[in-house]
Amino acid sequence: MPAVGIAAVDGEAPTVDGRTARWQVHREERRRTLIKAARKAVHALGSDASMEDIASAAGTSKSVYYRYFGDKAGLQQAMGEVVLGQMQRRMKEAVESARTPREGLLAMVSAYLQMAESSPNVYAFITRLSPAEPSAQDAIASSGALGHFFESITAMIARPIRESLGTDALTLVDYWPTAAIGLVRNAGEMWLGSPPSPTKPDQETMAARITDWLCVGIAPELTIPAATGK
Repeated sequence: MPAVGIAAVDGEAPTVDGRTARWQVHREERRRTLIKAARKAVHALGSDASMEDIASAAGTSKSVYYRYFGDKAGLQQAMGEVVLGQMQRRMKEAVESARTPREGLLAMVSAYLQMAESSPNVYAFITRLSPAEPSAQDAIASSGALGHFFESITAMIARPIRESLGTDALTLVDYWPTAAIGLVRNAGEMWLGSPPSPTKPDQETMAARITDWLCVGIAPELTIPAATGK
């Protein structure tokens, strides 16, 4: 009597029975629903929301979230993959519509700041461990999603810059995108966490300033005097 489930025919890949496939589809749909509900809960409750708070807001139990994601860091990882994936697609679309490398940089920085500003709580949740956690490291960086996101953005930034500067500057250009990502992220997160005030720039102004820093520096009028020997 043939086995039920996964079977293989000589020279062919194993097949999955219909019941297993339906269960996998159901599980993925349920997982997406839980992530969506958690994202709404974090947006409303704050980045320090507990698993119990998130589950309650989602209309389910904490044990369900643990069953699908393992722990809070697992939920942060899963939500981060969704949110960062959307952010990456948005930034890619912005770059593709740009006419110059500098315009592309501005579009990318703007897209990044816009999505982070749309829900600071969600952004903080997917990029930081909660204060109660034993480590202060990035939750997503430690598991890879945030690192992969910034690696992709680094490559995206490097491409138009290399095309603009040509082969003579290729060696130095390899360093620049990584430094640029650090500037964008740190400046953006500092801006995001700053309380509203008359001196706080709006999103468009902040994106323009960061782009200026990336392209010409913070004080382009300053020059380094030539060294003189004695």
